Amino acid sequence: MSTRFAGRTAIVTGASRGIGLAIAERLVAEGAKVVVTARKQEALDEAVASLGGPEHALGVAGHADDTGHQAEVVKRAIDTFGSADLLVNNTGINPVHGPMIDLDLGAARKIVEVNCLAALSWVQQVHGAWMRDHGGSVVNVSSVAGIRPAPGIGFYGASKAMLTHITEELAVELGPDIRVNAVAPAVVKTKFATALYDGREEEVAAAYPLKRLGVPDDIGSVVAFLLSADAAWMTGQLLVVDGGVTLTGGV
Repeated sequence: MSTRFAGRTAIVTGASRGIGLAIAERLVAEGAKVVVTARKQEALDEAVASLGGPEHALGVAGHADDTGHQAEVVKRAIDTFGSADLLVNNTGINPVHGPMIDLDLGAARKIVEVNCLAALSWVQQVHGAWMRDHGGSVVNVSSVAGIRPAPGIGFYGASKAMLTHITEELAVELGPDIRVNAVAPAVVKTKFATALYDGREEEVAAAYPLKRLGVPDDIGSVVAFLLSADAAWMTGQLLVVDGGVTLTGGV
């Protein structure tokens, strides 16, 4: 494994398991120090242990849309590891399932708060504390649900479409020293997505040209690429990582 992130510090939200943890694992394997966040400290402690312990990682519990928590995480990243060079906005929620016409608007507001406004606020926090003066790279985790209708999870998709547009706007505003990109996964085998394939994985995967669902490492490797100097001439881009399913009309 390369050391392309040696001397750099990453903040990865929603990283106690699943895609977020896979991203953190890839970054640590390539030399980064990583600060991981999630709601439960116990789960974060387990994640830190799996990442190699406090020499490599720090876990800070809190709610992703809490600006106080965000500020604390950025400060602790700088105080502990000396910088805050990389940010991955991975936290996302989808507390409802069903037709958008029946959507509870309170749930919709919470989805926007966590999936969109919190991501923007994380960028604001790390920009003010580090990236404005030192540069950096940001990756937002969007979804294929944000690029075409996704019945049952339509408003989640709408929030991810907004996140993609936030990515594009920030890329224009923050260049040339800060790059902002996004990834759009299809169904990845995580606890978050279980309802989309549980008990019918073979049937769901049949719609994918690669004939399998994603695994967290499939996303971790692409995020690492976008954060790295290998993607130095890329900003404001959405990379679809979907096993080819959007080619066949699926989500």
